[in-house]
Amino acid sequence: MNDTSGAGTAQKVAIITGASGGIGSALVTAYRSLGYAVVATSRSMPQSEDPQVLAFNDDLAESGAGARIVAAAMDGFGRIDTVVNSAGVYIEKPFTEYTDADFDLMVGVNLRGFFSVSRSALGAMLSRREGGGHLVNISTSLVDQPNSQVPCALASLTKGGLNAVTRELAIEYAARGIRVNAVSLGVVRTPMNPEATPELAARHPLGRMEEVDDVVQAIRYLEQASFVTGEILHVDGGQSAGH
Repeated sequence: MNDTSGAGTAQKVAIITGASGGIGSALVTAYRSLGYAVVATSRSMPQSEDPQVLAFNDDLAESGAGARIVAAAMDGFGRIDTVVNSAGVYIEKPFTEYTDADFDLMVGVNLRGFFSVSRSALGAMLSRREGGGHLVNISTSLVDQPNSQVPCALASLTKGGLNAVTRELAIEYAARGIRVNAVSLGVVRTPMNPEATPELAARHPLGRMEEVDDVVQAIRYLEQASFVTGEILHVDGGQSAGH
């Protein structure tokens, strides 16, 4: 465990959910490049050869997952400075075709997962004498700019909730030096959307697919922007501004 007795001298620690691939995997690399130790978690997280990356397997939709992840971070590294809630589920279908199972899955991962990890992590941040910390949530610009060709009511329901709680927590914990921000994304080229089709690119006024590196750059900015909190940063090629 790292020595956390000296304020300002201990290595910082980030928890990144959904870290086994796509955005989450790239964020593990990005935070290591910033000098952070990382707790990387997903349902099937491969072990890392880097001793400063703790791989932890858990299902965010299950009760107690957040407490288990935070306990592993505290046991392994002794503190938590940042949580990036990167894990998420997206199901696109007409509203009347959503099933109870769809609802349970999306609420379980997108909301319960956020709640469980963030609640426990905030408790750990508040326990430090010097305080401080950062939460970053990942949202979608479809919350702000619905598209008649993209039926995704459950994404709007769950990610819209994350937008609202981002602002609330930013105000609730500002006096303790804890910042809370979100990035609101367009269509990102990941294993879920591997092809930059004209249809997907056309959702963004800039006319191209969003790349994982676009997201990583935005989160790196928020991590280092010490006077930014309560921000919903749109990283969407102009999608939220209109078409």
